[in-house]
Amino acid sequence: MKTIHIPHTDLNLFPLGLGTVKAGLSWDGADADRIFDAFLDAGGNLIDTAHVYSDWVKPEIARSERVIGDWLQRSGKRNRVILSTKGGHPDMTAATPDLHKSRMTPADMRADLEASLKQLKTDVIDLYFYHRDNTEQSIEELIETMETFRKEGKIRYYACSNWSVERMQEADTFCREKGYRGFVANQSLLNLGYPYMNPLADDTLAYADSKMQAYHRNNSNNLLMPYSGVCNGFFHAYAAKGKDAVKSSPYFTEGNIRMAERVLALCEQYHATVSQVVLGFFACRDFACLPLYGPKNAEQLLEAMQTFDIPFQKEDYSL
Repeated sequence: MKTIHIPHTDLNLFPLGLGTVKAGLSWDGADADRIFDAFLDAGGNLIDTAHVYSDWVKPEIARSERVIGDWLQRSGKRNRVILSTKGGHPDMTAATPDLHKSRMTPADMRADLEASLKQLKTDVIDLYFYHRDNTEQSIEELIETMETFRKEGKIRYYACSNWSVERMQEADTFCREKGYRGFVANQSLLNLGYPYMNPLADDTLAYADSKMQAYHRNNSNNLLMPYSGVCNGFFHAYAAKGKDAVKSSPYFTEGNIRMAERVLALCEQYHATVSQVVLGFFACRDFACLPLYGPKNAEQLLEAMQTFDIPFQKEDYSL
């Protein structure tokens, strides 16, 4: 089985991570058991969540972590899981959430981490992410906060999400000077439709543009874990219902309509599904990356995991 190893760690990862933003909304209880168990049985190991998932749907908070924690307690399978969560996201419980109001002080991060440990029913998080960045806080403070958690045994490794290349490089330099391992992963937006899409409304999200891809190409110590890997269902909707079904999508551009036709051709060429073609894009990059995928059910997840048995080629995705 193909795995991705993050250098200078003991992390060997299946090349697709299980995203859980839908946990507690689309699936819970027995349905969650089927999804998590199917993922592990098919060779998966990285389960990714965030303390903020999905606080924007009232009244429950941190429901995704709660669903995972319940399953871990029921199943006794904690030792088979590489558990990833994120803290420091702006408050999403307010009537009008302000995505520019930072929550990344050491006290904020400790509160989120302690709450995550409780919800997940575990003593340690394998990968703990800053969910956003606050450039008004120093790199020194941010890294030392994570190092404190690591030394306390509450996290094993730390990482970042939605950071710029410049800030990651600054963190890399500081960690080298201090002798710290530093960030092991970075979550940013990248997918097949990214080069042609319109900007998203949330300007606090980071895109894995050519500069960020070059950073990861030259820095294997920090693994790119792309989110929005299936382009919010754009290519699926186009394949099922045509152009009229995707006109409101930020991916609705001339370039992505041409790419959608290319996806359909690749489905026929490889006898593959739309999900497999779209996720196959990641297996053809010239640097390691591990996309995160949030399924609706176990069958959909297993289909996606079979992507890596299909011999897609980089040139397949050229227009």
